[in-house]
Amino acid sequence: MKTICIVAGGPKNLLPDLNAYREENTLWAGVDRGVVYLAEKDLEIEQAIGDFDSISSQEREWLESTVKDLSIYPSEKDKTDTDLALDWAIDQKPDKILLFGATGGRLDHLYANIFLLMRQFQTGIPLTLIDIHNEMELFQPGSYTAEKKEQFPYLSFIPFSSDVAKLTLEGFKYPLHNRHIPFGSTLCVSNELILSKGTFSFESGILMMIRSRDDSPLL
Repeated sequence: MKTICIVAGGPKNLLPDLNAYREENTLWAGVDRGVVYLAEKDLEIEQAIGDFDSISSQEREWLESTVKDLSIYPSEKDKTDTDLALDWAIDQKPDKILLFGATGGRLDHLYANIFLLMRQFQTGIPLTLIDIHNEMELFQPGSYTAEKKEQFPYLSFIPFSSDVAKLTLEGFKYPLHNRHIPFGSTLCVSNELILSKGTFSFESGILMMIRSRDDSPLL
């Protein structure tokens, strides 16, 4: 399975242990300061993308002399650096894309990065946004399996852009059956799996699933 991990330049303290995602046939792309984060973890940088306005002149010299595939863009452009990196990742036709370093800091950046998850509905490539506290995914109508992850014990289901119709949760502490969830509802925040895996299904709308933890391991 081919995986592309994109590391953006969000706050370093919100990054999980990137080495935990180091697997065979995984490609790493750095976005702006995310390139520095990858270098610090000694992860091979397949692609570097951005305007690189958040790195020092010394770091930029290193970048230009070290990274084989480097795409430098002007700071004034019609797409964010992370969106451009996602364009590159999609062109590689991976089986899935993981996005790190995309939370914390500026709220406009956070919201823009969350909406980038919608790209998976155009491409068919699953996208997951990950930080030290959370994993976030979007789903279209259908039936899905959720496996228990000890590092993220809480699961929340949130209507993303409209109401969600006939949401059913099975194998959860707080089950539901064909429940209408209005846009803006907090009904399905902070649930838990009571089995090793559960299922969720719904008939219309877009559903955001967030896996979370309260505390974080020391890195």
